[in-house]
Amino acid sequence: MKKKLLSTAAAAIALTVLVAGCGTNSTGGSTSGGNATGSGGAASGNKSDLKVGLVTDTGGLNDNSFNHLADVGLQNAQKQLGVTGSVVESTSESDYIPNLTRFAQNGYDLVIAVGYLMHDAVEQVAKQYPKTHFLIIDDTITDRPNVSSAVFKAEQAGYLAGAMAGLLETGKSLPNLNSQNVVGVIGGQNIPPVNDYIAGFQQGFKKEDPNGKVLLQYTNSFTDQALGSQYAQNEMAQGADIVFPDAGGCGLGAINAVKSANKYAIGVDTDQSYLAPKNVLTSATKGVDTSVFDTIKDLQANNFHSGVTNFDLKGNGVGIGKVMSGVPQSVIDQVNSLKQDIISGKIQVSTTIQK
Repeated sequence: MKKKLLSTAAAAIALTVLVAGCGTNSTGGSTSGGNATGSGGAASGNKSDLKVGLVTDTGGLNDNSFNHLADVGLQNAQKQLGVTGSVVESTSESDYIPNLTRFAQNGYDLVIAVGYLMHDAVEQVAKQYPKTHFLIIDDTITDRPNVSSAVFKAEQAGYLAGAMAGLLETGKSLPNLNSQNVVGVIGGQNIPPVNDYIAGFQQGFKKEDPNGKVLLQYTNSFTDQALGSQYAQNEMAQGADIVFPDAGGCGLGAINAVKSANKYAIGVDTDQSYLAPKNVLTSATKGVDTSVFDTIKDLQANNFHSGVTNFDLKGNGVGIGKVMSGVPQSVIDQVNSLKQDIISGKIQVSTTIQK
């Protein structure tokens, strides 16, 4: 999907949003490309008075997923590194430029943009404020020395989640699995960070259940829980007894619908097992919190990296979360074996959606 071009006129919108204080940890990744820079911005070695501003996507902090994880990383940096952190939530795409600009104008050392859809806004504001450091999550910007990009091999995590679903469908080792071998996927938008998960999920599922069927729908929303519930119910009506909602806050509605129907779900981005312990099989996870914490720590040490940092299975930058009680150990062992095959390169996971 082509990124939506944001109007430069949006920068003139009145900046009335409330900036609230906010912020932990996780797994690492591997650096690819980019340069370590100590100039540009107010940061100097081992400063504990760094100011970090985080701008969420429209999903907001209550998505229990992507934006929430970024905030967790900021909170961890506040607690462990002593930095000052503030968060502003975007309610629409027109908020991106004003929100990013507000932090830059107020002298923040690092401004974090949560999500692929903020690409154009970051490009514009980073150009206007070359002495401010920026981090964009789930997108690649390589032509700005003051911008760091954190990208995730989500297809690898998706593959493991899909493989677990396929193994469970073929084995019928859990109650309430029907005989149709159908699983459902719900995407928030038809964009690369979403589709990477989906592509991996499809491949992992088909590897273990070649005759099974994967239903795929897009809600075009990361916030509408009622819509997520509706889509999940639609897929379950078509025979799906495992649903993978990759749709931020919209996906919470899907998990609730699955729970009500006594079926199964797979969480996304963060470990979502706590949402429905008896229904969430596992979660396909991203180390968004790690990317935020590590970037802040590097800047504090005067070692900010522009360019791209990749987070993958090998560095535990992506993976799967807690596995639901009742999933056979044999299934867990097979998924762990597949993980090693991906790390070793024996299995290459594509980012192409299967039609």
